[in-house]
Amino acid sequence: MASPPPRRTRSTSPSGSAHLIGWLGHDSQAASVLATAQLHLKVRAAIGEAIPPAMRGAFEVIRLEAHALTLMVSSAAFAAKFRQIAPRVTTHLQSSGWNVNEIKLRVQGGLGLPDTKKPEKEARALDQQDLQAFEELNKNLRPGPLADAVARLLAHHQPDQQAIKPASIPAETPQAPLTRKSK
Repeated sequence: MASPPPRRTRSTSPSGSAHLIGWLGHDSQAASVLATAQLHLKVRAAIGEAIPPAMRGAFEVIRLEAHALTLMVSSAAFAAKFRQIAPRVTTHLQSSGWNVNEIKLRVQGGLGLPDTKKPEKEARALDQQDLQAFEELNKNLRPGPLADAVARLLAHHQPDQQAIKPASIPAETPQAPLTRKSK
């Protein structure tokens, strides 16, 4: 007869991570490291609330001491952008209860940026009312680049009808006179 599977207690997860965290808490040095790591995660989360989503994975908290927060950032470009929003981040941290007056940045090239998803293109097909509005616009435009662009748009969306005549042709478009350089 087979014995039933062992029962899991609430303190352990299938991977045993709760057991490891509990074990870290028993040693005073390990408990200090664990407390610091948890503090850094809380600060990181608070900073993440104050910065744009694309920037959230490009920094790590290094140190929080004497009212100064030190962050490791992924690139000089990120550091420049972060310096622009640092006053807003500092204000947000202070309103969240963190005693931070200064944010220092260290650039570390190996820190990877998260893969960001590009926003999906928000486009809709032009309906007949839109095309009629562009036709009316094309009739009222003076010859020039804008009129040419509207004519190309109409020709692109109405390939089965007669070609839309552009409001101008290259010979009619005024060009600046050519000047010769003298030496």
